[in-house]
Amino acid sequence: MRYPIAIEPGDKRHAFGVAVPDLPGCFSAGDTLDQAIDNASEAIELWLETIIDDGGAIPAPRSITEHQKNPEFSGWVWALVSVDLAQLSDKVERVNITLPARVLRRIDAAAKEAGESRSGFIARRVMAE
Repeated sequence: MRYPIAIEPGDKRHAFGVAVPDLPGCFSAGDTLDQAIDNASEAIELWLETIIDDGGAIPAPRSITEHQKNPEFSGWVWALVSVDLAQLSDKVERVNITLPARVLRRIDAAAKEAGESRSGFIARRVMAE
């Protein structure tokens, strides 16, 4: 799953601020642009872990284009942060399932488009239900 992040430009005196519009209250910062993106990734994972642990629904990410319409983020820089939901669980179970090859190809194509592993894609879709 790939979440758009809005990055408020920093300077020599101010850190780069990061907001994750699809995850209310999820924010971060960093002294450099790279550090801000790395810290945003950690913030997103922690936010999602909390939601998962509380039994809540994981919000689907919206497009950067949709978020850019929000005047609150005017002049901010945009990036995508990939998160594999399958990696957020403390316990991983290996399962063996049988699917028609055509269904598996569609899952793999959709997972690739979303920037996720097959397992992460399936997990996200199931959690969304």
